[in-house]
Amino acid sequence: MALDDPKTLVSTDWLEAHLRDPDLRILDGSWFLPQMGIDAKAAYDAAHIPGARFFDIDEICDTRSDLPHMAPPVEKFISRMRAMGVGDGHQVVVYDQHGVFSAPRVWWTFRLMGKTDIAVLDGGLPKWVAEGRETEDMPPILRERHITVQRQAHLVKDVTQVAHASKLGDHEIIDARAHGRFIGEEPEPRPGLRQGHIPGSKNVPWTTVLTENGTLKSPDDLRAIFEAAGVDLSKPAITTCGSGVNAALLAFALERIGHRNHAVYDGAWAEWGMFNDLKVATGEA
Repeated sequence: MALDDPKTLVSTDWLEAHLRDPDLRILDGSWFLPQMGIDAKAAYDAAHIPGARFFDIDEICDTRSDLPHMAPPVEKFISRMRAMGVGDGHQVVVYDQHGVFSAPRVWWTFRLMGKTDIAVLDGGLPKWVAEGRETEDMPPILRERHITVQRQAHLVKDVTQVAHASKLGDHEIIDARAHGRFIGEEPEPRPGLRQGHIPGSKNVPWTTVLTENGTLKSPDDLRAIFEAAGVDLSKPAITTCGSGVNAALLAFALERIGHRNHAVYDGAWAEWGMFNDLKVATGEA
């Protein structure tokens, strides 16, 4: 599989070559855990890839939910994208300030809305800057653009569907959290949550799918990582994590290896860990 695939992953070389394309739209989809203490929007304002718009994961979401950054309603996604000048006929490239961390969440959100012409920038802003490429601090000029959305309900699972899958064992539930959190030995960063994992789930910590320099590993390496974790790639997959961000990275990695039957458990551990009537497993998978 070639590295540059405008529907999944593109290189910094590809983006620089297409930077002035009239139908290219670049999004900064940076998001950081609260305890990191980083203001993603302020960092975007200070320096971003030329023409990039800021995609606020904590605002372009379902604010009616008590859970963090749940997928936005269709109407809200449409209104925000129109205002940002992102619409039909655009090739979108999303990056983040971490490397490859939260950008796949934006990729997945577009996929959920039926928009497939979107790719993640491999290595993100750190790689772009390290290679001496251009950044700016000017906000882009925005012109509204019509966008057509068709929600793909099969790409997201709710708690009832995940509980059913856990009981029946007919899906692979893959957890992107750190191993210590998965086995229940490290505390959860969000207060009030139980420790452990969804019964029957497998652990593929999100950091394991990335290289030391923050790029996504090759499809062959990704496949080996899933298989080493005991994941049966012939089964449909449900990815999960702490709050739905790194789950999208695992869904993205599955897409890169040609595994098309995957969905994100959007409520993730922020939801599952909260309810005492949902079973929790501890120790190794």
